[in-house]
Amino acid sequence: MGNLYPLLMLPKFDPRPWGTHNLSPIYPNRQFGEKIGEAWLTGDDCKVANGPLTGQTLAQLSEKYQRELVGDAARDARRFPLLLKFLFPHEKLSVQVHPDDEQARKVGQPWGKTECWYVAHAKRGAQIGLGLKPGVTVGQFKDAIEEKRAEESLNWLNVYTGDMIYVAGGTVHTLGPGSVIVETQQQSDTTYRLYDYGRPRELHLKEGLAAVKAKVASGKVVRPAPAQIQGSSNRQAALVAAPYFVVDMFEMKDAQELSTRDGSGKSSAQILVAVEGCGVVEAPGAEPVTVAKGDAVVIPASTERFTVRPQWSIEFLRSGVPGAVLPEPETRM
Repeated sequence: MGNLYPLLMLPKFDPRPWGTHNLSPIYPNRQFGEKIGEAWLTGDDCKVANGPLTGQTLAQLSEKYQRELVGDAARDARRFPLLLKFLFPHEKLSVQVHPDDEQARKVGQPWGKTECWYVAHAKRGAQIGLGLKPGVTVGQFKDAIEEKRAEESLNWLNVYTGDMIYVAGGTVHTLGPGSVIVETQQQSDTTYRLYDYGRPRELHLKEGLAAVKAKVASGKVVRPAPAQIQGSSNRQAALVAAPYFVVDMFEMKDAQELSTRDGSGKSSAQILVAVEGCGVVEAPGAEPVTVAKGDAVVIPASTERFTVRPQWSIEFLRSGVPGAVLPEPETRM
């Protein structure tokens, strides 16, 4: 395993005009003088907060350790494959779009940005805008932007705690206020802002409209009910399985051993993000890592097997790159 071990990540708080000063219930004891919209957990510049590698970034570690860190399933051995973050929308985000892989390559980017949103908390009435309404063309959407009525062209969906939304590259989208989201995405921050409610920020209409796809697989993911893990009181829910990521939810009261390899036999770094409770992550030859609500731990692919030991109870998302080629998930609007 070399010098790698489970890495507790230091959140990187990113100011946004649509954010909030109060990041409860995820970070209830943090005070901010400016509005925070995002807490980045596994970005290239995010730093390790424990052990001998403290202060090093994921980009530095990916370049140094390559497959030992990111695993066999990752597309690029030198780049950490997934970006996870919390989103805290207090006002509407801009109406935006991310390119898919094909469109990203046309503008010199290595890959696009397909993502998914797990709704960790939602107030009554929380909504998202996802995709163009049936029958709305890209040309009609462009006209709506120019006439300052872009929102009328979007599908608006009510969201509830526990929902998982798949957002394929090329999907026009926005978040309304009232929810806390855990976003799992390709490691890219390419965003084309199409409409911003009059905020004084740059728009990217030419690039953005070129990236918009009329038909996408986006929507609320249709998924089975959580399943009891044999021999324990723990439950596991398959939230989404998609070409770029697999995300599961675990609800644990008993210790559970997990693996960095999936059924294909290929390995991937695993990202654990705690959304409730507290626990300890244990791996052979490594110091235990305490993880609490709001924390993220990266399990290097070379670790192979690790144990999560709840302190009373813990709920966390586990994200990784699939070893097999997967289709886009079944969704509904």
